[in-house]
Amino acid sequence: MVNILIGVTGSVATIKLPTLVESFLQVKEPKINVRVVVTEHSRHFFKDSDIDVGVTIYNDKDEWAAWGGRGDPVLHIELAKWADLFLIAPLDANTLGKISSGLCDNLLTCTARAWDVSKPLIFCPAMNTKMYLHPLTSIQINNLKSWGYLEIPVIEKTLMCGDTGAGAMAEVPTIVEFVKNVLNK
Repeated sequence: MVNILIGVTGSVATIKLPTLVESFLQVKEPKINVRVVVTEHSRHFFKDSDIDVGVTIYNDKDEWAAWGGRGDPVLHIELAKWADLFLIAPLDANTLGKISSGLCDNLLTCTARAWDVSKPLIFCPAMNTKMYLHPLTSIQINNLKSWGYLEIPVIEKTLMCGDTGAGAMAEVPTIVEFVKNVLNK
């Protein structure tokens, strides 16, 4: 059994979350458990009811509700321990900047900061073409890769905003195959 934590951020590509979760749950070998950690802005792009009822979705409020005093579990630490693999799909420009700079101001970024870098962390950038082509983006992506994090590169297509170019999150089958290959190493 493999435990995968999926992180989603405030990119419109988060609309693919239900399909991504379902695709992992259908994998036969290895059998996969899925949990999801969301940023508040990602919640704009999906409904909890669109996700399999057996999948727990965590948000910032869960982090604070779980802790009452010394000795209580700290959710971002527990999630980092539970997961065998952390997949951030999509990783928007805002959260890319936070993680690459070491900021941790929400459950997802705290979990990334607590992540054991000996375990795989895979990220799928997703942002507008102009944001993706900004010089800072490649610096931030290279920073994550220097820590051993694995990138599933963006693809080119017409984005939801109508712009055409690089910046779209990889397709779900590509992500699932990449993750399966990492797990089988």
